[in-house]
Amino acid sequence: MRVEDDDPPRARIPADVDTPDRIVYGLTARQLAVLTVAAVLGYGVVKVLTPLLPAPVLIAVLTPLAGVAVVVAVGRRDGVPMDVWVASAIRHTYRPRRLAPAPTVPVEAVPGWAPATTRPVSGVPVLRLPARAITEDGVIDTGGRVVALVACTTVNIGLRTGAEQAALIDAYGRWLNSLTAPVQIVISTQRVDLSAHAQRIATTAQGLSHPALVEVAGDYADFLDDLAVRRDPLWRTVTVAVTAPDTSSGPTEVLRRAEHTATALGALGANTAVLDGPTVTAVLTCAVDPYTPAGTTWPRTTPGAVITTGDT
Repeated sequence: MRVEDDDPPRARIPADVDTPDRIVYGLTARQLAVLTVAAVLGYGVVKVLTPLLPAPVLIAVLTPLAGVAVVVAVGRRDGVPMDVWVASAIRHTYRPRRLAPAPTVPVEAVPGWAPATTRPVSGVPVLRLPARAITEDGVIDTGGRVVALVACTTVNIGLRTGAEQAALIDAYGRWLNSLTAPVQIVISTQRVDLSAHAQRIATTAQGLSHPALVEVAGDYADFLDDLAVRRDPLWRTVTVAVTAPDTSSGPTEVLRRAEHTATALGALGANTAVLDGPTVTAVLTCAVDPYTPAGTTWPRTTPGAVITTGDT
């Protein structure tokens, strides 16, 4: 009889992979540079002040300076080297405290990651999304690359056996190794609009035939309203952005890669779906305003689509 190993798979990862190399006396190159500069400055101070001050006074002047140099060289604050922390504090101190979109206020240069625009409003450039167009199939044109979105759920491997966990990790690793273009995995948390959901349930309950079903649906709607008042419910979404070069076959290729991603992640036990154009538009709409409780369950009209009305 074969007995499965229930021990979870383990991989040894060094804890000091980001630790800089020690050059001499357990000091890094950065620390040696700080101490060297401090020693040169201290030597200059000694040469200048030795003829002017007695030795006790000179020692009293140099001791605090040496202490500051040692603290800056070897000290850390919030996991950051002290010299980097001090430099960041100085930059923060001299930066403007308020930016106002007024013509009389000097406007700072647009950062490099901001999309270029030629239509400033009140002297302030307008930031636009990198998405130029969204097709009905859900392909996003970003100018240079095309993107398709795959929605998926998470998989809980905590209750699986060691062999099952190893199999899931191996399958996930095979998907990562099969990637030939950049892929982004976005995990976001948004508020849930339970009040609107409760209102839909209460409205739908009026059309039920049996009075008991109407009563149960009403109680459930009241429960959701009470939960929305007492709690701040959240829901978590996982979206995988698959990319491909923007060529003539780019939309077809990115959809093929999205289907491959959905199949590979579905084999792990996750529920996956390649999003179409209206759903992609809904996802991007909620992404630009994450503090508004608007769900992505109902589709939006894609940009550039023609909206028609009924005959009057």
